[in-house]
Amino acid sequence: MTKLKNCTAIKALWVLMLFCVAGASWAAQVAGTVVQLSGPLLAKKADGAVRILSMKSEVESGDTLVTEKNTYAMVKFIDNSEITLKPSTTFKVENFSYDAGKPDGDNASFNLVKGGLRSVTGLLGKRNKEKFAMKTPSATIGIRGTTFIAEWVEPSPEAVAQAAAARQAWLMASTAALGDSYPVQPLMLAQGPVPASPNGLAPGLYVQVIDGIINLSNKGGSFQFNAGQFGFTPSPTQQAVIVPQNPGLKFTPPPVFNASSTTSGGPAVGPAKSNQVDCEVR
Repeated sequence: MTKLKNCTAIKALWVLMLFCVAGASWAAQVAGTVVQLSGPLLAKKADGAVRILSMKSEVESGDTLVTEKNTYAMVKFIDNSEITLKPSTTFKVENFSYDAGKPDGDNASFNLVKGGLRSVTGLLGKRNKEKFAMKTPSATIGIRGTTFIAEWVEPSPEAVAQAAAARQAWLMASTAALGDSYPVQPLMLAQGPVPASPNGLAPGLYVQVIDGIINLSNKGGSFQFNAGQFGFTPSPTQQAVIVPQNPGLKFTPPPVFNASSTTSGGPAVGPAKSNQVDCEVR
């Protein structure tokens, strides 16, 4: 009986150890740390939980970061790269993996869902630039070791409603002019005026290359932009084009953000541990 109890206890201990190992492997990898913050910043988890982040809070692979309308937030990743988010931005760290001794495992996959940001390349982008990809609603941004600004401009709800009404009126007028002999093609619904956003910019992706080279790719093709150039693409089916001058992009974080930003050329550091407790809302 004693041997049976001992055997059962040993089995239970092994099961517990397996659960601990599995839990550690399932935990999301720490991708970086919040190093500058000027207002509220939220992190939405894959399981639906929402955390309120503060200075020195950790950002994990899989987190979706959301800044409020007056918030700038800078995240320093474990390879010393930096992403600074503009106010009213939604940005997802889809997958970030970096180990100084294992370059084959590098992966930096981001998604700019809404708003704008500034990106400064770190060690991952310098040694494995092809492993970096930043998705946006109209194109994917690739790097050649660089610093760039990207902004996705959405039309306002009012502008969308006005455009829909204008397109419907145009469609009805076109139908009346054609008569009953020519059926209206579905493509006509996509034509008509493009509504502007509240800041006056037409909807689409805008980029500014501060240093290095970036590449914008979508179904329309690929286009390369060099330092000092501005670019624009309105949709995932139209190739990006060079804009002769700044179309109106504004990126003005507090001065302390610019002072702390580096070219990320030094050795990679791990994320600092937070001394504050993050709030979690479910």
